[in-house]
Amino acid sequence: MKKKLRTLGAVLIFSLLLPSHAAAQGMPVYDNSNFVSLVKQLVEAAKQTAEMLKMVEHLQAAKEKLEKVNNAVRQYRAVRDITRNNQELLEMVDRDLREILNSPYIEAHEIDAVSNSFNVIIENALDNLDFMGQVLSSDFLNMSDSERLEILEAHRAESDRMVADIQRKNKRYRLVISFRQMQEQINNRETNY
Repeated sequence: MKKKLRTLGAVLIFSLLLPSHAAAQGMPVYDNSNFVSLVKQLVEAAKQTAEMLKMVEHLQAAKEKLEKVNNAVRQYRAVRDITRNNQELLEMVDRDLREILNSPYIEAHEIDAVSNSFNVIIENALDNLDFMGQVLSSDFLNMSDSERLEILEAHRAESDRMVADIQRKNKRYRLVISFRQMQEQINNRETNY
């Protein structure tokens, strides 16, 4: 026992002789409250990150839906414009062709050429309508919406061109009729000599 007391006394003396900062060294001391707070912050950050990822997925899905709706609207507009152009073509041909052919200034041998020039455009317009119906009603060659829209836009441009072509032909035939009418008036005028 004396031996133990001596050892304990030596340790006490040794600890008293050490500088004050040396006594604090040894096993590190952790503040558990800071550690728990850090873990809570990490868990909360993980939850927020998970929510943000869900939000990004929802936004991507919404973007895809908006693109589909936008493509559908653009396809609808293209179809509407093509249909309107074809309706205008039919009305112009019905009204103007009859008027041109009934004119006394169109000669008999010209009637077939005038009719054929208008009929070619109308047949082309009807073929375009049939093709447009096939593109819209069936999954034509597994097309995506953008490919389908591209085809419809090309047909819309084609139908615009056909309307302009009919208007040009109509104007040309009316100029021919007007010229022949003026020529007849000049030839049939009475002279006062």
